[in-house]
Amino acid sequence: MTSVGYGDLVPNSATTKLLACAFVFTGMAMIALLISKAADYLVEKQKVLFFKALHMNMKGGDAKMMRAMETNRMKYKFYCVALLVAMVMVVGTVFLWKVEKLSLVDSFYCVCATITTLGYGDKSFSSKLGRVFAVF
Repeated sequence: MTSVGYGDLVPNSATTKLLACAFVFTGMAMIALLISKAADYLVEKQKVLFFKALHMNMKGGDAKMMRAMETNRMKYKFYCVALLVAMVMVVGTVFLWKVEKLSLVDSFYCVCATITTLGYGDKSFSSKLGRVFAVF
């Protein structure tokens, strides 16, 4: 769940590889949520002050400004991140499937291991083109 990936125990079937992908993304989501909440707490005062400075002429007081600031903020952040991650996963999976000649499940599993820094080591980019792609 913490993306350690020692490499001594690795998934060896399609089902366990997909389960490992789900498990590592769950762990990463939990860690990301914790870090996100901590960061939001630390910068919230600065954002409020900045918003107030930009909208000093807005009528209706602080409550109206706070509602305007919070409207759709989390929704758009989630959509942007989800779209970016999905796009990277699809491109990576197709690349591994076509260039590295891995099965679709192995390609998806390798992409998940790479994105989450899990890195069991059982599946990896083996061609020069694949390794260059992995860097990016």
